[in-house]
Amino acid sequence: MKTKSLSKDFTKGNVAKQLLWFALPFMASNALQVLYSTIDMIIVGKYVGTAGLSAVSQSSLIINFATMVCLGFSNGGQVLVAQALGAGKRKEMSEIIGTLFSLIVIIALVLSAGFLIGRKWILQVMNIPKESYVMAMEYLVICGAGLIFTAGYNMISAVLRGMGDSKRPFLFIGIASVVNLVLDILFTGILKWGVVGAALATIIGQAVSFVFSLYYLYKNREAFGFDFQKESFRIKKKYAGMIASLGTPMAIQSGCINLSMMFVNSLVNNVGVVASATFGVGVRIDDIVNKISQGIQYAAMPMISQNIGAGHKKRAKEVVWYAWGYAALLTVVFMVIYLCCGKLLFMLFSDDVLVHEMSGTFIRAILWMFPAMAIMRGSNAFVQGIGNAKLSMVLSLLDGVVLRIGLSWLFGIMLDWGFYGFVLGYGLAPYGCGVPGLIYFLSGRWQKRRTLAEDI
Repeated sequence: MKTKSLSKDFTKGNVAKQLLWFALPFMASNALQVLYSTIDMIIVGKYVGTAGLSAVSQSSLIINFATMVCLGFSNGGQVLVAQALGAGKRKEMSEIIGTLFSLIVIIALVLSAGFLIGRKWILQVMNIPKESYVMAMEYLVICGAGLIFTAGYNMISAVLRGMGDSKRPFLFIGIASVVNLVLDILFTGILKWGVVGAALATIIGQAVSFVFSLYYLYKNREAFGFDFQKESFRIKKKYAGMIASLGTPMAIQSGCINLSMMFVNSLVNNVGVVASATFGVGVRIDDIVNKISQGIQYAAMPMISQNIGAGHKKRAKEVVWYAWGYAALLTVVFMVIYLCCGKLLFMLFSDDVLVHEMSGTFIRAILWMFPAMAIMRGSNAFVQGIGNAKLSMVLSLLDGVVLRIGLSWLFGIMLDWGFYGFVLGYGLAPYGCGVPGLIYFLSGRWQKRRTLAEDI
């Protein structure tokens, strides 16, 4: 009997329907992934207080930096997997997967070691409020030590995305979310372990998800297209180079955006612990919104890659247009929710009246970001999907370094707008990535590029 493959062919069929059904599990997966840190913050806010809330939000940003670096390389591998699949190169796809597995493990271990060795310096640079410093250190050490589980899950999810599978990543993150919720309530709420309990709950949840996903794929290795033999994990120089050439710009891109967020955080921290907690909660709520709509980008990216690999450029363009349409609809919905229920959302995280009062300032500033994020869902998926990692890096540097840091400094410090100015600069930065990406797509210059599939 023929084994059913885990991969899906997006080079034919109804684009609008395929994109929607492929995106929905990603949207749910992303929402659940954000739920990890969101649950931590809600429970910590209730049981530890504002200082604990600030600690978790600050350390989460540091951990997210490492996670996004690993994800950059995983996404590079995803593009190669998708283009190899679109070109019908199954054997090469298996070698790419094995190389990616080994590279991500090495990168995660190096980053974990860096966090543990440089933890004091990192927190000093972040300008953590003194009330939160010890708790932030505890959270950073525990989550930094468990980074391999976070990186491993994201790597497996990226490979499955490249193969056109969005349901299993949702299953894996669902398991992690349930474990995380139960342990958060037990460790932080019942046993009163504070921020340590929240960190342990997060890492144990991710470890369970990673181990389960590995076991599942091993049991279904024939359908997955990777045999899990020891020799299959050998790093192939050719594909390591291709993953590095794609992944390094993507990792720099992700890292710079997170570094810029940490810089803005350090500016906000100067205002005080209430501003730090408010910004941390606001970024977490904003992250939920962005990650849900990012599911559209995650779905569009492998669809574009497969069609580029197969030589179907017109169909790849169609995917981008539908991605923009779906993202625009979500943007309108989220803006209405923010305007009508924004303060209530902040009240879920904190009982501090001062945080509630400051939430209105955050909301007024962050709303300017929403149209830019809608544009980025289509343009980023396209630039990354065709494998133009260098352009993606340039656009992200413009977003993350030039504008996010520059505008936050301009509005918050130079114009003396304070907390509102910091958030406004943070919110306007994505236009530096979204608008040029839109222009690049509409220009048609990308059609002259050589596809990655030709070199695989």
